[in-house]
Amino acid sequence: MLKKIPDILSPELLKVLMEMGHSDEIVIADGNFPSAAMAKRLIRLDGHGVDKILEAILELMPLDTYVPAPVALMEVTPGDTYKPIIWDDYKRIIMNKEGIHQLEFVERFAFYERAKKAYAIVATGEQALYANIILKKGVVKH
Repeated sequence: MLKKIPDILSPELLKVLMEMGHSDEIVIADGNFPSAAMAKRLIRLDGHGVDKILEAILELMPLDTYVPAPVALMEVTPGDTYKPIIWDDYKRIIMNKEGIHQLEFVERFAFYERAKKAYAIVATGEQALYANIILKKGVVKH
């Protein structure tokens, strides 16, 4: 056990976060996302929701301040009337932890292609739809 490390973060995820460099991306995927089919590195956190994992990751990993939008969400498919209320939680968490307002919305299949190139994908048990999020790692400044 270590002090001040959020207990939701597994040793495997901590290792991946340490390995990632500036501008590498990590996907936190909902339960419907085809994580295993797309991941270079797959980390399973099935019993948890994306919002709690997002909050824990941002305790340790800075977002990229050198790009307009270091956070990307999968946009709602045209014609789908679903309203992802979980996005409000994401915005609150990101604003509180990083002070970032700008989020990017990525079309579903473009999101899949970007996820395939991500450093890792975290598969969760999140049941909310359109709850997938990509984070671009920033620079740790002392």
